[in-house]
Amino acid sequence: MKKIFYSFAILSLLFTACNPMEDIYEEIDAIETVISGEAKITLSETDYTDDVEDGGLGLSFPNFSSLDDAKSMLPAFLKAKYPAWGKESLAEVTFQLYNKKNDEKSLAIYEVTDADYTDNGHTYGNFDSFSDISDFLNVKYPTAEPRLLVSLTYKYYSGGTTYTLNNGFINNYGTWEMSTGISDDEYAAMGEGRAQFSYEDEAYEKIPTFLLDKFKYDGKEAGDIEGVMYKLYVTDTQDIDGDGRTDDSAVYSFVAFFIYDGATWTKYNNVIDETIKFGHDGANWVPDNTIKYTLTAADYALVGNDRYGNFDVRSGKDEELESVRVEKISTILLNNFPSDAEGQKYIVSYNIYNGANGVWSLAVIKEGSAYVKQ
Repeated sequence: MKKIFYSFAILSLLFTACNPMEDIYEEIDAIETVISGEAKITLSETDYTDDVEDGGLGLSFPNFSSLDDAKSMLPAFLKAKYPAWGKESLAEVTFQLYNKKNDEKSLAIYEVTDADYTDNGHTYGNFDSFSDISDFLNVKYPTAEPRLLVSLTYKYYSGGTTYTLNNGFINNYGTWEMSTGISDDEYAAMGEGRAQFSYEDEAYEKIPTFLLDKFKYDGKEAGDIEGVMYKLYVTDTQDIDGDGRTDDSAVYSFVAFFIYDGATWTKYNNVIDETIKFGHDGANWVPDNTIKYTLTAADYALVGNDRYGNFDVRSGKDEELESVRVEKISTILLNNFPSDAEGQKYIVSYNIYNGANGVWSLAVIKEGSAYVKQ
C-alpha cells in the first residue's frame, strides 16, 4: 500500500508542477492590447438622460449646465462608450450647453485698420468672404480664450459695393462664429435715441421685429437660429451678468440667440452647441486639442525626403536620431499650420525605412516657435 500511495503522490506532483503551458497562458493573459481610435460624436437626448449603468450620463435634462460639468462627466461616458480604446485615442464631442443668459459681455472691441488689410494680403482694403474675417481674427487673437466675443468693425465688399459693418464674432473652441450686429440707423429705426438699448427686456422685445425686417429677403426657414450682438447701457444698479454683483455704468455688447418658426422670431431657449476634444492619456480621457496628422508627399518634399517619401531610420542614416525627425516634423507643421496657438498638439504618422517599410508616430506640442516632443 505504501508503494501505491507514494506513486500516487509523485504522479500528482508531476501534474501540478510540470505543466509547461501554464506560464505561457499567464503571459498571454497579461498582454494588454491597446487600440487607438478616433471619433466625432454628437450627444443624443438619450445619451444625457439614460442611467449611467445603461451607458448614459444620468442627467435630468438633455444638456449640461456648465462647461466644467461637461469636462468632468464626459470622460466616464467615453470610457463606457469605447471600453477598448487606449492611449492616443481621440474623441470630439459636440453637446448642448444651457447658458443662464445665453449672452456675453464683450471682451474685445476692434476696428480693422488700413494696415491690417494690407498686412493680411487684402490689397483693396476690405474683406470679401467670411474666411477672410476668420483668418484675420486668428492672426489678431492667436490664443483666443473659448467664448471670447469680439465686436469687430470692418469693411466688406459685396455685390459691387463696399460696406462698413459691425458684427460680433465668438470663438467657439477654435472656430469663429458670427453674430449679426445692429447699425446706428437700425437702432434709430427701432426708436432708440442712441445706438444702444436701455434695458435687456427692451432688447428682447424689439430684436425679433428687427430680424423680420433684416432677413425678409434672405429666405430664412423654420428652425433657423440667429445670434445678434446688441449694445446695452448697464447702470450700476443692474446685475446683468447674474453673478450677484452690480456692474459699473457703461455701454456693453452682448450676444443673444433667436429662433425662427417660419413667421416670427423668438428668443432661443438658452441652449447652444459646444464642442470639446478629448484625448486618452493611457489611463483616462482628458480634455485635449490633439490633432492626428499623416505626412503627405508634399510634406516629405518640403524637408528633402521626397525621393522615397519616408524617413530613413537605419543606423548612420539621416533620420536615425529622433531629434532630427522632430525637427523636420516641426518644420512641416509650422509651414502647414502657421496660425496654430501655443500648446497645440499633434500625433504625426510618418513612413520610415529601417530595412523594411513601416509607419511610426510621434506626439508633439507647440512651444514657442517650434514643435517639440511631448
